[in-house]
Amino acid sequence: MKLRLNKFLAQCGVASRRKAEELILSGKVSVNGKVVRELAFFVNPEKDEVRVEGKLVRPERKVYIVMNKPQGYVCAVEDKWYPTVIDLLKSVKEKVYPVGRLDLRSEGLLIITNDGELTHLLTHPSGLIKKTYLVKASRLPTEAEIKALQSGIPLEDGITSPAKVRILPDGWVEISIGEGRKREVRRMFDYLGIKVERLVRVAIGKMRLRNLKEGEYRFVTKERLMHMIYRGGVI
Repeated sequence: MKLRLNKFLAQCGVASRRKAEELILSGKVSVNGKVVRELAFFVNPEKDEVRVEGKLVRPERKVYIVMNKPQGYVCAVEDKWYPTVIDLLKSVKEKVYPVGRLDLRSEGLLIITNDGELTHLLTHPSGLIKKTYLVKASRLPTEAEIKALQSGIPLEDGITSPAKVRILPDGWVEISIGEGRKREVRRMFDYLGIKVERLVRVAIGKMRLRNLKEGEYRFVTKERLMHMIYRGGVI
């Protein structure tokens, strides 16, 4: 069965489909010795030889990890200045990468995998899978500011999608958003003149963080992961 080239690369754990498209367009992918720059190119996984920057790629065992990311680590495979979430993993031979973003000072629920199809699903701009955060801020937002968060905040890269917001009894703010822009929650609060002192992602879809300590992670099956995200579950 033939597969579209970017989908094949995603299945091999090279990158998400969107990142795979960038690799193709930049001329870093070859099929049977010829550079391919066509996004609509199809390959036969059983017959064609696909290379990325000269390295042969093949489908590999899929790995699914759920982590409670601590502060002080960046969501990247490697970084010149800071330790990465990949540095926390032990005995993982596959080339895995974090799904989505949590910045250096943020913490909480993070999925790490080499499943490009799943990454595409969870990070798609449609925002169908909501992410929920707890925010400890310099002050609580006013009623008007809560309405602004719920309506959309005008940031430099566009108006944010409507957020669900509620004030918790312990003084934290719970906010759920579907997008995954860089430092989005922090920038939304910055716009309102509110400093975010602590930011914790507590849910991806219906999967909630409860039992994992900071820095801990757990291997799960794809079936279990999808069940928790769509049907509900704690980890």
